[in-house]
Amino acid sequence: MKQTNNRSSEDYLEAILLLSRELEFVHRIDIARRMGVSQPAVQKAIKILIDGGYITCDGMHIYLTQSGKEYAENVYNRHCVIRSFLRLHGVNEADANSDACELEHVVSDATFSMMEDYVKKHE
Repeated sequence: MKQTNNRSSEDYLEAILLLSRELEFVHRIDIARRMGVSQPAVQKAIKILIDGGYITCDGMHIYLTQSGKEYAENVYNRHCVIRSFLRLHGVNEADANSDACELEHVVSDATFSMMEDYVKKHE
Protein backbone atom coordinates (compact mmCIF):
# COMPACT_ATOMS: atom_id res chain seq x y z
CA MET A 1 0.00 0.00 0.00
CA LYS A 2 1.38 3.37 -1.00
CA GLN A 3 1.74 5.67 2.01
CA THR A 4 0.98 9.39 1.81
CA ASN A 5 3.79 10.32 4.23
CA ASN A 6 1.63 13.31 4.93
CA ARG A 7 0.10 13.78 8.33
CA SER A 8 -2.66 16.01 7.01
CA SER A 9 -3.72 13.45 4.40
CA GLU A 10 -3.70 10.72 7.04
CA ASP A 11 -5.87 12.86 9.33
CA TYR A 12 -8.37 13.44 6.50
CA LEU A 13 -8.47 9.74 5.64
CA GLU A 14 -9.05 8.88 9.28
CA ALA A 15 -11.85 11.44 9.55
CA ILE A 16 -13.52 10.13 6.38
CA LEU A 17 -13.29 6.56 7.68
CA LEU A 18 -14.89 7.46 11.01
CA LEU A 19 -17.58 9.58 9.35
CA SER A 20 -18.38 6.76 6.92
CA ARG A 21 -19.02 4.52 9.93
CA GLU A 22 -21.48 7.07 11.37
CA LEU A 23 -23.22 8.46 8.29
CA GLU A 24 -24.82 6.99 5.19
CA PHE A 25 -22.96 9.53 3.04
CA VAL A 26 -19.90 11.67 3.82
CA HIS A 27 -19.99 15.30 2.64
CA ARG A 28 -17.29 17.96 2.63
CA ILE A 29 -19.10 19.91 5.36
CA ASP A 30 -19.04 16.82 7.62
CA ILE A 31 -15.27 16.60 7.22
CA ALA A 32 -14.84 20.33 7.86
CA ARG A 33 -16.88 20.11 11.06
CA ARG A 34 -15.14 16.95 12.30
CA MET A 35 -11.68 18.40 11.72
CA GLY A 36 -12.42 22.02 12.60
CA VAL A 37 -11.15 23.31 9.26
CA SER A 38 -12.54 25.47 6.47
CA GLN A 39 -14.38 24.18 3.40
CA PRO A 40 -11.54 25.40 1.11
CA ALA A 41 -9.05 23.39 3.20
CA VAL A 42 -11.24 20.30 2.79
CA GLN A 43 -11.51 20.92 -0.95
CA LYS A 44 -7.72 21.07 -1.28
CA ALA A 45 -7.31 17.85 0.72
CA ILE A 46 -10.02 16.12 -1.33
CA LYS A 47 -8.13 16.89 -4.54
CA ILE A 48 -4.89 15.48 -3.10
CA LEU A 49 -6.66 12.32 -1.89
CA ILE A 50 -8.41 11.80 -5.25
CA ASP A 51 -5.10 12.26 -7.07
CA GLY A 52 -3.53 9.69 -4.73
CA GLY A 53 -6.28 7.16 -5.42
CA TYR A 54 -7.52 7.13 -1.82
CA ILE A 55 -11.02 8.52 -2.38
CA THR A 56 -13.59 9.11 -5.08
CA CYS A 57 -16.34 11.71 -5.27
CA ASP A 58 -19.60 11.75 -7.17
CA GLY A 59 -19.97 15.50 -6.80
CA MET A 60 -21.60 15.51 -3.39
CA HIS A 61 -20.52 12.33 -1.64
CA ILE A 62 -17.04 11.17 -0.71
CA TYR A 63 -16.09 7.50 -0.73
CA LEU A 64 -12.91 5.73 0.31
CA THR A 65 -11.38 3.52 -2.35
CA GLN A 66 -10.26 0.06 -1.25
CA SER A 67 -6.67 1.28 -0.83
CA GLY A 68 -7.92 4.42 0.92
CA LYS A 69 -9.99 2.36 3.33
CA GLU A 70 -7.09 0.03 4.10
CA TYR A 71 -4.76 2.97 4.67
CA ALA A 72 -7.29 4.82 6.85
CA GLU A 73 -7.96 1.70 8.91
CA ASN A 74 -4.22 1.25 9.42
CA VAL A 75 -3.84 4.85 10.65
CA TYR A 76 -6.89 4.52 12.91
CA ASN A 77 -5.64 1.21 14.30
CA ARG A 78 -2.33 2.86 15.17
CA HIS A 79 -4.25 5.63 16.92
CA CYS A 80 -6.34 3.16 18.94
CA VAL A 81 -3.38 1.01 19.97
CA ILE A 82 -1.29 4.01 21.01
CA ARG A 83 -4.23 5.48 22.94
CA SER A 84 -4.76 2.16 24.73
CA PHE A 85 -1.05 1.85 25.48
CA LEU A 86 -1.04 5.31 27.06
CA ARG A 87 -4.24 4.62 29.01
CA LEU A 88 -2.71 1.39 30.37
CA HIS A 89 0.16 3.52 31.65
CA GLY A 90 -2.15 5.86 33.56
CA VAL A 91 -2.58 8.69 31.05
CA ASN A 92 -6.06 10.23 31.22
CA GLU A 93 -8.42 9.68 28.28
CA ALA A 94 -8.24 13.21 26.87
CA ASP A 95 -4.44 13.36 26.91
CA ALA A 96 -4.09 9.79 25.63
CA ASN A 97 -6.37 10.59 22.70
CA SER A 98 -4.61 13.85 21.91
CA ASP A 99 -1.14 12.31 22.18
CA ALA A 100 -2.21 9.33 20.05
CA CYS A 101 -3.23 11.80 17.31
CA GLU A 102 0.34 13.07 17.27
CA LEU A 103 2.20 9.80 17.77
CA GLU A 104 0.28 7.75 15.20
CA HIS A 105 2.12 9.62 12.43
CA VAL A 106 5.66 9.48 13.78
CA VAL A 107 6.16 6.38 15.91
CA SER A 108 8.46 3.81 14.31
CA ASP A 109 7.13 0.41 13.26
CA ALA A 110 9.30 -1.24 15.93
CA THR A 111 7.95 0.98 18.69
CA PHE A 112 4.39 0.54 17.46
CA SER A 113 4.83 -3.24 17.41
CA MET A 114 6.02 -3.16 21.05
CA MET A 115 3.01 -1.03 22.02
CA GLU A 116 0.65 -3.35 20.17
CA ASP A 117 2.11 -6.44 21.88
CA TYR A 118 1.84 -4.75 25.27
CA VAL A 119 -1.79 -3.77 24.71
CA LYS A 120 -2.71 -7.30 23.55
CA LYS A 121 -1.17 -8.77 26.72
CA HIS A 122 -2.68 -6.27 29.17
CA GLU A 123 -6.18 -5.41 27.96
